[in-house]
Amino acid sequence: MEGEERFRENLGDEMTIHEIVRLVKTAVGLGISKVKLTGGEPLIREDVVEIVKGIAAIPGLEDLSMTTNGTLLASFAKELSTNGLKRVNVSLPTLDGEVYNKLTGGRLEDTLEGVKAAVEVGFYPVKINMLILKDVNDHAVPGMIEFARETGTILQLIELEPINISRAYYSAHHKSLDEYEDMLRQKAVRVETRRYMQSRRIYHLPDVKVEVVHPIENTEFCTNCTRLRTTSDGKLKSCLMRNDNLVDVLTSMRNGANDQELIELFKLANQKRQPHNKIK
Repeated sequence: MEGEERFRENLGDEMTIHEIVRLVKTAVGLGISKVKLTGGEPLIREDVVEIVKGIAAIPGLEDLSMTTNGTLLASFAKELSTNGLKRVNVSLPTLDGEVYNKLTGGRLEDTLEGVKAAVEVGFYPVKINMLILKDVNDHAVPGMIEFARETGTILQLIELEPINISRAYYSAHHKSLDEYEDMLRQKAVRVETRRYMQSRRIYHLPDVKVEVVHPIENTEFCTNCTRLRTTSDGKLKSCLMRNDNLVDVLTSMRNGANDQELIELFKLANQKRQPHNKIK
């Protein structure tokens, strides 16, 4: 789950399909209209299609998306689309097979097939998440822009953040995206600003879009943040960068909590929302 500190080997407390759908139904009833399934890797769950189907059937839900590494996407794309998934983000740091394997342990070909399948079944948009790592893939941006153009996808350049990594790794591989923005600005026919997404910019180049994602640990992002995450073990998490204000809903559900009690837990999680860098 995005924002969890580490992978848990004991999956006994992982939410079931019913629990996930009930949780999302409660959230939609409170006005949440967009849901994204993330990981880890969501496609390693054998019941992922049923999870998508259950969530997509909730009245009032407007958008259901997924972030995936893409290695299993070719096998699931058609079923996911048929059962209500609307769009996907695929993590793809490089088009070099050897570098890809060193970074992920997987096969580049599997992810490329996943991207192709996602486009073919009609997911829109299909976004390519390219995390920029200095001295690893920072030279490969032009090639990735061309790949996005050829596949009809949107490229997202993502700046490395100091989250769940060592200081040494961050120091060695962090690179500012400013130089890429300068290049994109010169080539763009139009520049779009996503006001409520930390004013990040989308550069409309001929036949391709490139979005630049700077670090989100800043006051502007916190001011406009309306996101609420749920960890794989059923805890509401109001800030990606904080783990000290989680609200456990899974235990309450398994102890027989009614719908109103779940609503109150959602309200409590929202009340705990604070900027991650607030001085205590």
